Amino acid sequence: MLCSTVQPFKMHNHIPLATGRLTVVITGFHNDAGEACVSLFNQANAFPKQSEKAIAIVYSKINNKKSEAVFENLAPGEYAVSVFHDENNNKKMDSNFFGMPREGVGASNNAKGHFGPPKYQDAKILFSGSDLTISISITYL
Repeated sequence: MLCSTVQPFKMHNHIPLATGRLTVVITGFHNDAGEACVSLFNQANAFPKQSEKAIAIVYSKINNKKSEAVFENLAPGEYAVSVFHDENNNKKMDSNFFGMPREGVGASNNAKGHFGPPKYQDAKILFSGSDLTISISITYL
């Protein structure tokens, strides 16, 4: 006679990753017109130009030439933030014939580009999952 015992499957406790809030304080606007378009990226190949590949986008009001954008429930990881001053509220960054921005721009770590936009590597921040506030200064080219 065969005897078998069914052992219950042991489940591993699933511990969710801690999430937090990333607050982006943007300063240096020339005026309070329009909004700040703040995009959050987690991949280098999209940053900063392919906003459709951003993991989140926040449009925030500008008051007294300052703005604040908040990304809630953000998992720990590596991210980069880009921002532009959407003065005419058309939800896109306007550029001239040569592709240079006609509206103010900025990136996390206040990274600057050399003959082009800033690199992800220069703008990336490490987010631990705890609440974090970063500052970005807008630049008009």
